[in-house]
Amino acid sequence: MNAQDLPLTQLLDGAKQFIVPIFQRDYSWGTKHCQQLWNDILRVGGDSNTRAHFLGSVVYIAAEDNAAAIPRWLVIDGQQRLTTVTLLLTALRDQLIAAPSEDETLPSPEEVEDRFLRNRHGKGERRSKLMLRRADNDALSALMSGQTPAADTAEVVRENYEFFRERLADSDVGRVYAGIAKLVIVDVSLTRGHDDPQMIFESLNSTGLDLTQADLIRNFVLMRLDDELQTRLYEDYWRPIELAFGNRYRSEFDKFCRDFLVLKLKPSKQLRADAIYHHFRGFFHAESAHRSVEDVLGELRRFAGYYVRFSLGRESDPLFAGAANRLRGLVEVASPLMLRLHDCHERTGQFDSAAFKEAIELLESYVFRRSACDMQTRNLYQVFASLAYRVRDNAPLLSLKVAIYRGGKKRRFPSNIEFSDALETRDVYAMRTCTYLLDRLENDSKEKIDTSSFTIEHVLPQNENLLPAWREMLGDDWKTIQETWLHRLGNLTLTGYNAEYSDRSFDEKKAMPKGFNDSPLRLNRFVREQARWTAAEIEARGKALAQQAVRVWPALVVDMAAVRQADLEERRAAAAQYSIDTIGFDAESRTLFDAIRPHILALGEDVLELCGAKSVVYRVYDHFLEILPRTKYILLLANIDFDETDDPSGLSRDASDFAFITHASESGDVIFSLKDASQIHAAMHVVMQAYERVTE
Repeated sequence: MNAQDLPLTQLLDGAKQFIVPIFQRDYSWGTKHCQQLWNDILRVGGDSNTRAHFLGSVVYIAAEDNAAAIPRWLVIDGQQRLTTVTLLLTALRDQLIAAPSEDETLPSPEEVEDRFLRNRHGKGERRSKLMLRRADNDALSALMSGQTPAADTAEVVRENYEFFRERLADSDVGRVYAGIAKLVIVDVSLTRGHDDPQMIFESLNSTGLDLTQADLIRNFVLMRLDDELQTRLYEDYWRPIELAFGNRYRSEFDKFCRDFLVLKLKPSKQLRADAIYHHFRGFFHAESAHRSVEDVLGELRRFAGYYVRFSLGRESDPLFAGAANRLRGLVEVASPLMLRLHDCHERTGQFDSAAFKEAIELLESYVFRRSACDMQTRNLYQVFASLAYRVRDNAPLLSLKVAIYRGGKKRRFPSNIEFSDALETRDVYAMRTCTYLLDRLENDSKEKIDTSSFTIEHVLPQNENLLPAWREMLGDDWKTIQETWLHRLGNLTLTGYNAEYSDRSFDEKKAMPKGFNDSPLRLNRFVREQARWTAAEIEARGKALAQQAVRVWPALVVDMAAVRQADLEERRAAAAQYSIDTIGFDAESRTLFDAIRPHILALGEDVLELCGAKSVVYRVYDHFLEILPRTKYILLLANIDFDETDDPSGLSRDASDFAFITHASESGDVIFSLKDASQIHAAMHVVMQAYERVTE
């Protein structure tokens, strides 16, 4: 590596070409950057005491064919500076053509072009001293040729050129040129095969300014490869990703990378946004030990497509596009799980479109039911990530249902009763999802009505000063009735005529032009059939809509055999890290354990022995016994009601008499302290009952 301070004009002078590699991000300096550069140039250009203005660094490495007459250099860092100054010099050349100057200190337009813009003897691509990416380069080449760039070329290139042209037309060109001549950069030339361009790039950009995690990832993957392979992999894999994201690439790609890595790494906590690149490096190094770069990029491209379809709302399959859009509207953080389900749908052959739709609708129901029941919604990202880890290729829908069922009390799927009761009794109007709820109830049919322009209407008005007609209908207790039932589901509907309804009486709301009697909405059928609108009618409609909601957002139905199997497999995996020898028996307790153990295992071929850190658990579908070592004896904790236990020996004790059982990992109501081999027969009499309970 060779580094030195150098005037930027000297860097550009002479036969050479700087190439922005195809994988680098597009030119992105905006007007504010150009304005700052312009101000700096005018300041130093007009100050004879200022000899130089430091612009930053330009890092480059020789291209593979650098032995040619016009050597080519790949820009590692500094393309924004190089491109902006090149646009300024192009604008300066054109200003000198448009308004020739007699000032002998100024260069001719030809001199500006030959020294800083074009290689006089270059042919084809080697003609320009700076070669950008695609649309950027098309725009720059047109400007250098004195032409107007096509409309489909890079807008920012055209805009920045015009910025400099406008200012040069009203400025002292000599002062501007003097300022340009004082621009100094740190010229960093890397040696191919010796210097690590990626490491140097990361060091120079350690602050992360203007660089997304995606920028760092892309450069990390592609920068270390030879030019031809860089180009091919970029064109085949990374460019399709950029095109798929479109103008949301810079805002969304980092989020996608996070979701992708969460699936692959299964971290114990959510990945920090500013650490995505760090984690990707670890993932890539681990994967590249047994996979090609192309294979990793292929997987990244595939999952990026899934992300675009769900998170950016570009699902093309009409069968489940609606369900996916509704789910995203309820909870955006479902993306890791949706990536996993998309992958199962397209790759495994075990997850057809109908099953995929059912899975999405199940998640929609899960999220909305919990929201309606006012259940905890924190850490939903981690909830969906953990569900994604448990989806199996050979049974995606079944394993998803099992995973939801086994989520525990805090993550449970609300029952039909919980859900309907919540919708009937809570302040539905205050729910963030109120409009969504009413729209889904309205469109619970193949014949859909677009309600996007509709607003929520209270049949019984919100105005505290109800009209006399309303007071008369509701009776003396009208105020309490209004306060109680105003925001309940039974009193809410959708309409495009909210302003027209206003606080009118019930009869007027029905009979007026475009009123309830004329409404095509299914939500309003019950309303227009009523002669009165009191607490009784509101309650009845609320119950009916709540029951409809139970059908629209169905409950979780799961195969309990699959649940038991999943539970068993998880316990087996946990037990695999332990053995009887690591549990902590002393000599006496181990002797007693070895004596009773064969009797327990002989109860049936279905008995499963699982070792933990401090105990041994025996189970079939459920656990029936836990053995805990104690000093010189063992404690048997049997999963059977004490009151139902037949123990002629009288040695059993009620576990509820103890605040807790030290080192116990399971629950049980009967404690048997086995202190002598002579007690084994009595102990097994109790154990047999616990075994029979779980096998009945």
